[in-house]
Amino acid sequence: MKTLDLGGLGLDRGGHLLVRRALAEVDVGGRVQVEGADPALGVHLRAWARGRGHGFEPGPPPIVIRTSLEDQRWSGAVAAGDAARPSERASASWGLAARGARVEAGLAPLEFPLATRDQIWTDDAARLYARAAAAQWDPETAIDWGAPFELPDAVETAVVQVMTYLIENEVAALIVPARFLARIHPHFREILQILAVQAADEARHIEVFTRRALLKRPAPGLSTVGGQTSLRTLLEEPDFALASFLLSVLGEGSFLSLLWFLAEHGPDPITRQITTLAAQDEARHVAFGLSHLQHHAEREPGLRARMANAVEQRFAALQHTAGLNEEVFDALVLLAAGSWEPGAIARGFDAVVALRQDMDRGRRTRLARLGFDAEEAERLSSLHTRNFM
Repeated sequence: MKTLDLGGLGLDRGGHLLVRRALAEVDVGGRVQVEGADPALGVHLRAWARGRGHGFEPGPPPIVIRTSLEDQRWSGAVAAGDAARPSERASASWGLAARGARVEAGLAPLEFPLATRDQIWTDDAARLYARAAAAQWDPETAIDWGAPFELPDAVETAVVQVMTYLIENEVAALIVPARFLARIHPHFREILQILAVQAADEARHIEVFTRRALLKRPAPGLSTVGGQTSLRTLLEEPDFALASFLLSVLGEGSFLSLLWFLAEHGPDPITRQITTLAAQDEARHVAFGLSHLQHHAEREPGLRARMANAVEQRFAALQHTAGLNEEVFDALVLLAAGSWEPGAIARGFDAVVALRQDMDRGRRTRLARLGFDAEEAERLSSLHTRNFM
């Protein structure tokens, strides 16, 4: 029989750790004699042993404990899947447990609407999250806010209007992933992490676009009914796959072209810096959307039809709206022109037309990666909202 002397250490001050360690060193059914000078040792030790299913011999200390197979508390425990790889379906009985942890029996079920691997997973999840985490940047230090520049009033007004448009689009791009975060089972932790970083990216974009808009003006520009109506359709899409498709593959993909356009044609160094950094972030969002939807489409043959239907329904809902407001379009022309000289305006107009064509090519390329044939990709791209996002 093993003997354990706790000296003056009571169970209420950590002595239970030594008792547990001693019990683990003897066979099931073996005995450990526990000695000690703490006056409450007998009471505490008997209660501790009883609560964990161990037998004990009555009487004052020293007390002999007979080991059970394991603590009764954990006799009905279940594993929350495999730590190395997500399960096909996450159980509501796992709650918030870390993947692979042993979950104590009796936990009230915690339901998450998105609890199957096929709905949300991509095998690139860990890599995409690692890239996103490593690429985070601080708006205060990554951008030279003190860079000197002076723009003509009309050009500054154009910048402010474009920034205003970018802000409300980024607000929508923040809300969509944030809305789904609480619906995804935490067993798929990498997806939660990716969406959380995306939301953080969008929050940062909102900050820098707002700071640029207010850098030399007291208020932002105009927000239109058509623009907000277009974005509202993204917020109201209840299906995770379709929301990812409309936002990331079509919307943010097109938005990415716009950001690179502004990085090239921005009239001041700050505008060019913030749009370059934002474009790098948005490229990761598009990559996740594509990767997740490719995984999903392989397992749900009807997903492509549902995605096409989502584009058609959104087009029908928005066909009577104004789409991209005139002020934003004209602002982009002026930024690309660089001056009011007629020849420059013509070049600026052509550059915005080329931007639209680049957006269309990008959408068709991404649609092809999702398995749409060239004709269908062209048709769906043509139906995408005129508001870009």
